[in-house]
Amino acid sequence: MQHSDVLIVGAGPAGLSLAIALAQAGFSATLVEQQEAPALAAPAPDGREIALTHPSVALLQRLGTWDLLAPEEVGLLRAAQVHDGPVGQQSAMHLHAGGSGVEHLGWIVPNHALRRTAYAVAARTPGVQIITGARVTQVHTLGGAATLEYTPAGASAPERLQAPLLVAADSRFSATRRSLGMGASMHDFGRTVIVCRMRHERPHGEIAHECFGYERTLAILPLPDDLVERGPQCSAVVTAGTAEAQALLALAPQDFAAQVQQQFQQRLGAMRLVGERHAYPLVAVYAHRFAGTRCALLGDAAVGMHPVTAHGFNLGLAGVQTLTRTLAEARARGQDIGDPGVLQHYASAHHRHAWPLFQGTNAIVRLYTDPRPLPRLLRQAVLTGARHLPPLQALIVSQLTGRRPAWPAAS
Repeated sequence: MQHSDVLIVGAGPAGLSLAIALAQAGFSATLVEQQEAPALAAPAPDGREIALTHPSVALLQRLGTWDLLAPEEVGLLRAAQVHDGPVGQQSAMHLHAGGSGVEHLGWIVPNHALRRTAYAVAARTPGVQIITGARVTQVHTLGGAATLEYTPAGASAPERLQAPLLVAADSRFSATRRSLGMGASMHDFGRTVIVCRMRHERPHGEIAHECFGYERTLAILPLPDDLVERGPQCSAVVTAGTAEAQALLALAPQDFAAQVQQQFQQRLGAMRLVGERHAYPLVAVYAHRFAGTRCALLGDAAVGMHPVTAHGFNLGLAGVQTLTRTLAEARARGQDIGDPGVLQHYASAHHRHAWPLFQGTNAIVRLYTDPRPLPRLLRQAVLTGARHLPPLQALIVSQLTGRRPAWPAAS
């Protein structure tokens, strides 16, 4: 018996967004998630702030999740600056939306807010069923249906679900992907990302900064003013070697804030830590294939990006759009949505989109974290070239905004 059109493992933002999109397209979807419903309905802050492109926000608006965000959860990203080495030592590369057809680069929203709003919409959407507190034990995709077995919380006997298609959306370390026999290439950068919120004296002007130190990388992301104290605040993202990261986490809050303030050359004045510091290992993942017979990968299960270019969730939402369109077109032609030939259209399109971003991001990270003299010279050449070549700068801005570049007219 078919329980729905699509089974989705993982009720993160990507999986929930897919379920909503499928329901809007006339499909039924069942999500299976290990977390309990209260944790999905009110997820705890995890320190991560997500930069969203214009196409991503347009999709969230169509899904109905964008309107559920509180005003203080939505920040503007008006411009960005890229610094090579100590801040102020070299001229920064300035990136802005001028000439791109939009007024700003994008938006910044807390990850937990995106999770909360996606669950709120999915839970009330007809055609979407969410099974929480469920541990997936087996998946099979042979024959006429995809089969999933899971054990409900507190139960000893497994239950079974069937559908024409199974989608794995359960993180970059996806157990479902492995169970499906779909391998992935993983690159462990041997570094740790520390994320936290900080209050500061001077306004940030809605400008993000990416500061590539030779041993430690610092990103400053502008956030809406603090609701309680009505003062400016930002998200600080510190990337360091594992040993140094542990030492930074062990510092007293005021000492950690002093370290960030010093690396940013006091540009925002005095800074202080707000809330907790969160640490994440830095591992990039790219699946060997994105689809097979009656199965597909989505979100971080397909591509787990390095956070430096902030394309992770944007790429996941692009996958939601591509997969939904692929299935809708197949249904219109009377085809089986689990057919490997149908799903290969999604896999090929998503690979063409993701591969250049993934490889380009990793190349940037390797280049900007290499302390040797030659990479330093190459970094300076790249920044100088970007400053003096409008087409190159327009291409970079197009990646940040998610819009095609508006090439300067020839003189």
